[in-house]
Amino acid sequence: MPTDDHTDNLLVLGIPNCDKIRKTKTWLEEHDRPFQFIDLKKAPLSREELLELSQKVGLDALINRRGTTWRKLELADKNLSEAEMLDVLLENQSMILRPVLVRGDSVMIGYDEEAFEGFTASDRPMGNE
Repeated sequence: MPTDDHTDNLLVLGIPNCDKIRKTKTWLEEHDRPFQFIDLKKAPLSREELLELSQKVGLDALINRRGTTWRKLELADKNLSEAEMLDVLLENQSMILRPVLVRGDSVMIGYDEEAFEGFTASDRPMGNE
C-alpha cells in the first residue's frame, strides 16, 4: 500500500469523483481524523497490494457488484476463478467497493459512519502513538 513510514496513518483508497469517497472524506474532516487519500485512477494498486487487501478482507468483499463496471464487463454470468477475478479487478480498479480504509494491518470496506468512529479513533491501539 502506498504509505509513509507511520503504520498508524489512515489511508483512504478510491476515486475522487465517487459520492461515497466524497462523503467519507467529509466525515473524516468533520471529525478531525487525518488521512491520506490514494486516488486509484492516478496510483492504481499493484498486484501485490491488491492481493494483500484480498487476503485481509476476502476478494468478494472488495468487488462492487452493483457498479457500472461490473455490469459493463458482464461478470455476473461468468464463472471466474479467484485468480481470474483478481486479474479483472487489477485491470478495473474502479470496480473496487468504496471506500477502502486502511490503518496499520486493519482494513475496512464500505461507507459506515458508526464503523468509521471506532476504526479511526485515535485511542485505538495501532501504532507507536
